[in-house]
Amino acid sequence: MNTTKHKLQGRLGLIIFGSIASLMVAFTLTPAFAGIVASIQNSINTARTGTLTMEEKSGSLTCNSYDGGAATTNTATCSTINKYGGGTLIPGATPTVTSITLKNTGTIPARTFSLNPTACSQTPIGGSGFSGQASDLCAKVKVKMVSGTKTLYDGTAAGLTTSINLLEKLTKTQINAGESVPIDVSVQLDASAGTAYQSLQISQPLTWQFGA
Repeated sequence: MNTTKHKLQGRLGLIIFGSIASLMVAFTLTPAFAGIVASIQNSINTARTGTLTMEEKSGSLTCNSYDGGAATTNTATCSTINKYGGGTLIPGATPTVTSITLKNTGTIPARTFSLNPTACSQTPIGGSGFSGQASDLCAKVKVKMVSGTKTLYDGTAAGLTTSINLLEKLTKTQINAGESVPIDVSVQLDASAGTAYQSLQISQPLTWQFGA
């Protein structure tokens, strides 16, 4: 009788022990929750990019950097604004001046601003049967670029061959969004240009560039 009783007590003990162990495992695997909580969810977390575009104006003429295509290009060729005037130069005469403004039409500042020239070239004037034999007209054409009281370049077309840091020349650190920079470009034919320089023309692409 006692043996049976002890067996029942043993089995009961095992059952109770197993139940407690199961509960302990269950509590261990179940996350604990506090009675009071506070939380904040930030549902609007966004960031976006700005734009850096350039506008060139001279009188009624306007060119934009995005005229050449989409924003992925943002580089255009402007064939309507002639910085050298396009007129006839007379040796020693008053310089021909072309005024332009370059404007940051984007939404972010330009932290670099440069002028990148291509080497000056010379050709006979098209359709003319009478052209001089001089080969150094680019060296006879004086070019001066100023912005207010700041001189950006003063030399010859032939000497305008390397990039110019315009921010440094302007003593500025950036061109802000919406800011315009006025520039006067003057060209003059040297008084020493004689008969051999007749009916010739020069051409020199100039690239203005903003960078962020």
